[in-house]
Amino acid sequence: MVPVRPQGFKAFIVICVGQLISMTGTAMTSFALSIWAWKMTGSATALAVVAFFNYAPMMLMSPIAGVLVDRWNRKVTMALSDIASGFATVVVLILYLTGHLQIWHLCVTGAFSGFFQAFQWPAYSASISAMMPKDQYGRASGMFSLVDSTAGIFAPIAAGAIVAFWGPAPVFVIDIATFCIAVASLLFVHIPDPAKSSVGEPETGSLLRQSLFGFRYILARRPLTGLLLIFFAANLVTSICMTIWNPMILARTSDNARILGLVSTVSAVGGLVGGLLMSSWGGPKHRMRGLLGSMVWVAVIGLMLMGLTKYLWVWLVAGFLGSFIIPILNGCNDVIWQLKIPHDVQGRVFASRRMIAQTAVPVAMLSAGPLADFLFEPGMMPGAWLARSFGSLIGTGQGSGMALMFVLCGLLLLGVTAAGYLIPTVRDVERLIPDYEASSDTVRDGA
Repeated sequence: MVPVRPQGFKAFIVICVGQLISMTGTAMTSFALSIWAWKMTGSATALAVVAFFNYAPMMLMSPIAGVLVDRWNRKVTMALSDIASGFATVVVLILYLTGHLQIWHLCVTGAFSGFFQAFQWPAYSASISAMMPKDQYGRASGMFSLVDSTAGIFAPIAAGAIVAFWGPAPVFVIDIATFCIAVASLLFVHIPDPAKSSVGEPETGSLLRQSLFGFRYILARRPLTGLLLIFFAANLVTSICMTIWNPMILARTSDNARILGLVSTVSAVGGLVGGLLMSSWGGPKHRMRGLLGSMVWVAVIGLMLMGLTKYLWVWLVAGFLGSFIIPILNGCNDVIWQLKIPHDVQGRVFASRRMIAQTAVPVAMLSAGPLADFLFEPGMMPGAWLARSFGSLIGTGQGSGMALMFVLCGLLLLGVTAAGYLIPTVRDVERLIPDYEASSDTVRDGA
């Protein structure tokens, strides 16, 4: 008898467990490499450049990846993405063990991994729509946020302890093993192929033409375009802060990796609690209100409060509460798109959506480091020009310039959120774009 593979919600649980293990290993490696790179260079710009080379290929490849996700088996696509990332970690491990690892190696391996990671997110997001009923989309998004946060809780503690005693090499070995587990979990489950819709069926032709489909689809619907532009602006300001998160804490604590690990862990616990809430609740009924309200929360607590002080307990509170709301924010956004987009074109649309919204991230990565190193940090030294205006509010010295960047980015995010409330086509996107109903819009083979 051929064993029946898990399907639906059971299959989703298996995938989540595999991804939890894999993401824990990945987060451990990221944490270990951040510490290694900071000790080697002492430069926020170096860390930002490494992050850019990981992210830019993923973004640039997204439109083509979306086409291939809709054409290929989505389960196999996700597995290949994990295998490629594992291979990149193997290369880093070999370079480290032979004493040849340099910053530029991280850029190259990061670019290789990012290229294949372009397939992961649209394949995973589109698979949720095919595996689960639409009233469970919010819970599914919350569960994946739960996975992400759980990995973030254990990774800094485990990686910090391992690096302190044995260096980063064991962390890389663990990461490689977790990729194998993730691939095995994907191959174990059944993910159904989506039925063809009247929207997706006519879209045939070259790879280039198909890669532009998602952009055309979104731009033809002004409410979705407006929602995407709001996320573009929000990603720009928040990504600046996320790029300098580690350097700011290290600079304000005299390179104390334990404090950085503690703040990162507590922040991940906040995301875990938020993910638990979202997975059990499913999110607010009016998702745009939940989305925009969550942005206000992030701006005030996650960014501004984080930058206004260097007291550890305030960082812990700001990190916890700021991360707590992220699963709800992202869940509201994901559900809107999953409800509105036909299943068989979600790979292309979601990839284009990701590229547009996340174009801001590499821009932020490239600008955050130089802004910190050459403008804000020197400007917040005792007696410097920015310190004369903001020193009494934030303090002066190492890390104060990056802290000021957190505060200013929080103010900018409040402005972005206000725009979302004031623009009717964005605020009313749920009403203006009808939900997709597969049963009434399915093109059957041979019909």
